[in-house]
Amino acid sequence: MYQIVYGFFYVLSLLPWRVIYILSDGIALLLYYVFRYRRAVVMSNLLIAFPEKTEAERIRIAKDFYRRFVDNFLEVIKLISISEKELNKRFVCNYDVINNLYDTGVNVQLNLGHFFNWEFGNMAYAANLKYPLVVVYMPIKNKVLDRLFLHFRKRFGSKMIAATNFRNEFAPFAKNRYVLGLVGDQNPGSPENSYWANFFGRLTPVVKGPERGAKLNKAAVVMCNFWAVKRGYYQSELVLLTTDPNSLPNGAITKKMMEFIEESIRRHPSNYLWSHRRWKWQYDEEQHGRFRV
Repeated sequence: MYQIVYGFFYVLSLLPWRVIYILSDGIALLLYYVFRYRRAVVMSNLLIAFPEKTEAERIRIAKDFYRRFVDNFLEVIKLISISEKELNKRFVCNYDVINNLYDTGVNVQLNLGHFFNWEFGNMAYAANLKYPLVVVYMPIKNKVLDRLFLHFRKRFGSKMIAATNFRNEFAPFAKNRYVLGLVGDQNPGSPENSYWANFFGRLTPVVKGPERGAKLNKAAVVMCNFWAVKRGYYQSELVLLTTDPNSLPNGAITKKMMEFIEESIRRHPSNYLWSHRRWKWQYDEEQHGRFRV
């Protein structure tokens, strides 16, 4: 079954980019107008994040979001067969921020938010960094699709480890050189053991894992984002936060990370995954005050 599915998607990957985007536009319209996929969540999130904007402005952001959301997944089809030359033409980044650290002997933790297109980012970083790139991913329940996604994600050298078995799978990589890519704005399973950081004016729980891991492994911390300069072409920005995470007080890395993510979103508001409930937990000073950063 896998070979049949792979063959089908490989043939699709040979379609011109313009055909992919015609399909994307049609699906985005269906998601927004017909199926109204998480539309109430998207609009609620945008109201929290941008109360100063008019309703018409937020609707414009939402419509652009749905198009970028669908692009994010349909562009995967092209990534199945994309060449390294074309990949580097379509994804530009200041890789030297990380590569200049290689000779210092320090490992790197790369923190990012849910920016589009993270699949492009994974492949381009792996192809251009001196370090091996280790990426944490959430396995897909469908075994055939999970195998397909793992195949193209690893095409340029990414080392994929499952979030569901992170501790065991990361242990061998931790003994060698690495860049560890982590999406740091995940909703925590429980807000009781999270940092609480200001995110668009509202205190929001943030998983402690990225900061805890950076300090435990004494890894340099780099923030990253990426955004579409036009359809199918991306710009990425790497910013070094620290090469000595243990010199910073607890919570400082998490606070800086969320500030960086918010600033990136404000610059490109439709480039973020608004369909997840980012503010589903309520802050309580008595319960959560000691974890506020």
